[in-house]
Amino acid sequence: MPPSVSMSVPRRPLWQRESAWQCKWVHEHLVEAGRVELLQVQADEIRIKAVGGIYWLASALEVRSRLWLGGVISRHRERFLIKSLLLRVRACGSVEKILLVTDGLASYASQALKVFREPIRSGKVGRPRLVVAEGVMVARVKKRHQRKRVVGVVREVVHGAQAAVLCRVIGTQRSILALINTAYIERLQATFRARLAPLVRRTRAGAHKHCTLEAGMWLVGSCYNLLWAHRSLGEERTPAMAAGLTDHRWSMEELLTFAVPPAEVPRWRGRKPKWLLEAEDAA
Repeated sequence: MPPSVSMSVPRRPLWQRESAWQCKWVHEHLVEAGRVELLQVQADEIRIKAVGGIYWLASALEVRSRLWLGGVISRHRERFLIKSLLLRVRACGSVEKILLVTDGLASYASQALKVFREPIRSGKVGRPRLVVAEGVMVARVKKRHQRKRVVGVVREVVHGAQAAVLCRVIGTQRSILALINTAYIERLQATFRARLAPLVRRTRAGAHKHCTLEAGMWLVGSCYNLLWAHRSLGEERTPAMAAGLTDHRWSMEELLTFAVPPAEVPRWRGRKPKWLLEAEDAA
């Protein structure tokens, strides 16, 4: 075997993993910095048939800017997967006026009403009470299947006023005829399937490890937000530009070489332990 071939075999997963970590850090620095205006967010999952089992990829999208807010991969389609995704959504911006639109999975509504709560400060001693903000709205779309075909769609508002939900949907989708739907997140899932071979329903390139799927998710998601212009946004704009996170279209070199500043160390509350004082003195 030539030296070039033998040396290229271990480098491929290495570069894939390193580029994925870089994309994840850039995403947490730009998207999850709390600057995104969350008006309508759609969330859904992709069923991935991998080697040795089934994985679920849950993703969220901000409709007006088409911004991918992040994703989570898990072996099971359960509330832990949904809660982890909604925590990433909450980190992207204020959830006081959010409209969350999902499919018929009941975990979205129950976990959203827990994750999207805000503390009510009363000035008294003890933990403040957590209350869901008045502007939080949750709606879902249930599809009725018969012989593996969709024969009907039921739209319902789980939390909030129906008139306010329809008004938000019309405003964010810029159409008077707009209804409660998950079309935007489903289009994003189609983009992920087209760009990432292990996500294709019938594929011969099934992933063997969880880390392979996660690396591909962060790489494709970051390219979608920062590199690829979205046709519906016009003027060669990317979702990150539409959300006000950047003023130009990034290149792949800029994405992989962007210097992410270190995270701020949280302030220590109370008396510092002895080991921490010794570590500060040694530094």
